[in-house]
Amino acid sequence: MKTPPPSPALTRLAALTAATCLLLAGCSAVGGTDDASDAAAAAGSPRLKISLITHGGEGDDFWELVQKGAQAAAAKDNIDLTYANDSDPAGQAELVQDAIRQKADGIAVTLAKPSAMTSPVTKARAAGIPVVGINSGIDEWQSAGLLEYFGQDESVAGRAVGDKLDDLKAKHALCVIHERGNVALEARCAGVKKAFGGETENLYVDGTDMDAATATIASRLTQDPTIDEVVTLGAQFALAAVKSAQEADSKAHVATFDLNKDLVEAVQDGDVQFAVDQQPYLQGYLAVDSLWLYRTNGNTLGGGEAPVLTGPAFVTRANVAAVAKFADNGTR
Repeated sequence: MKTPPPSPALTRLAALTAATCLLLAGCSAVGGTDDASDAAAAAGSPRLKISLITHGGEGDDFWELVQKGAQAAAAKDNIDLTYANDSDPAGQAELVQDAIRQKADGIAVTLAKPSAMTSPVTKARAAGIPVVGINSGIDEWQSAGLLEYFGQDESVAGRAVGDKLDDLKAKHALCVIHERGNVALEARCAGVKKAFGGETENLYVDGTDMDAATATIASRLTQDPTIDEVVTLGAQFALAAVKSAQEADSKAHVATFDLNKDLVEAVQDGDVQFAVDQQPYLQGYLAVDSLWLYRTNGNTLGGGEAPVLTGPAFVTRANVAAVAKFADNGTR
């Protein structure tokens, strides 16, 4: 038995329904033809190549947080990100030269030893590669020719710590510097000394040897029992100083710059009085994202005239719970 042909009315209705469906699909905000075209265009566009080059040491929790922030921004912006580090200034400068030779679209650097970076930054600019600074070199980033800067004003942070020590009634502070000549670390202790009403002395330790650093701090605490506060410039050194005070049978309290998961627990337990958080994850994120914004839309955060500050923020026993969950996630 043959099936009768559809009536003209049903044919017109089917055509109208199909056209309406196509129209709705084309106008849809999710999964429509416009979205498909946009996605295809994005996939076909060249990926920017960004290099993040720091003076950080291997296995340092702080620099791992910087990298995580940079990686998050790179994933969002479809960036091909390269991270390289060398604690030796000459080695770091050579890494910047490598990025120039590889024709990076943007470079982010630290200026722990600013004079070592002058030549490679100048060469990057001559090659048309924008360079931004993070973490260290807030007083030198403009003279070095950097486009933008993301970090903490270490002098301001140091003075804030000095004021806090006064509030805590401290009298004699030992400021532990784990890398001699690092401008950011020197500025922190100088800021503490400028604001603190008590006595401040600097102690230099070998930051690459934690056992030696712990022993050096313990020895100084044993020599001078009037020291009632140890200020360290990195989370891992604060934890070492807690051990040093125990070994020296010292009543000195410990405070620190910078934060990590273990340090959060130490603040919660009362072993460390407070930490100054400069938000390294945010520094890495902003450095990469800012280069993408500059390359794709000509934006400069801070207008190229002012640094973008990521700290200081104090983390104490009173507010540590608010950041603890993020520390557990590995981003604070």
